[in-house]
Order: sequence, then structure tokens, then C-alpha cells
Amino acid sequence: MALAGELEAFGPFDAVVHNAGTMDRSLAVAVNVVAPYVLTALMQPPGRSIVLSSGMHLSGTTDLARGGSYSDTKLWVTTLTMALAGMRPSTLSHAVDPGWVPTRMGGGGAPDDLVEGHRTQVWLASAREDEIEPRTGGYWHHHAPREPHRATRDAAFQSSVLEHLEGLTGVRIEDRD
Repeated sequence: MALAGELEAFGPFDAVVHNAGTMDRSLAVAVNVVAPYVLTALMQPPGRSIVLSSGMHLSGTTDLARGGSYSDTKLWVTTLTMALAGMRPSTLSHAVDPGWVPTRMGGGGAPDDLVEGHRTQVWLASAREDEIEPRTGGYWHHHAPREPHRATRDAAFQSSVLEHLEGLTGVRIEDRD
């Protein structure tokens, strides 16, 4: 929470890219979901919010009480992004699947292109607004919109994710549009 306060001194931001992630199950909820949630709740809304997701979100569970794997957390953070797109329409909110890229987390044998892995989020952070379709609430892979897990678009599941994260953190995301 202190980080959000420090960042607020620089804000408001044109774009925030939530890029931290881990596959370590003991840290996955905190790093992959809680951190972007808390920063989003405590900072002034940026012009654009881009969250790193994963194609693995498609196998995540909607059971917030029993889940916590990497796939689960990527489903939940993608759902958070879609909820924010509805709550804060003036902020362009998008989730990006960078692919399985050869990083420390992805490993040297990852088959995707490391350079291509970052281009979509850079484009979403800097492109003219009229070049981005959908304008907000998109799930992207290599510069193309894709259809995310159907639960990410479900209003009841979005509310459940927001309520769960509020319960974990004691912090509520407000509609600040």
C-alpha cells in the first residue's frame, strides 16, 4: 500500500502496465491479482491500464475459495480488468497474453518470440485511442483481440472477484470516472 502512495506523488499516469507475475503457488494470488488490485484501488485512475494475463487463464477456476494456481490467478486478474472496463469507462483497460516467451519465468525453451511478447502492451499504452478496437475491455495476444474465458465477461463473477479481493485487502475499488 505504501507503493501506491509513492506512485500517487507522480500521478496521474497516462498508462500503468501491471507486469509482475509468478508461477509460485504460494505467491501467485498476492503477486498476480492482489498487487494490481490494490494499486488500482489506491491510485488515481490512469488513462490506460494494461494487465499481463496468460493464455493459461482459460483453464483457471472460478472457485475463489479453493483456487490459487497460476491459471486461476490469471483468470481472476483478467476478470478484474473486464470489471474495471465497465466501472471506469474513461480508463482504457485491457488484458494481454504475451505468449509463452523465453524469460526467467517462461524458461529458455519457451517457443514464442520475446520481442513480440512486449509489443502489444507497448502499443496499447501508446497508440491513438481510435486505433484500439475494442476501445476498452479487450483481451489481446500479439496485437490482435481474442475472446477470453467466458467467466471474465460475467457480471456476477466480476462482482465476486471484486468482493473477494476487497475482503482479502480491506480496500475497495471505487468508480472514479
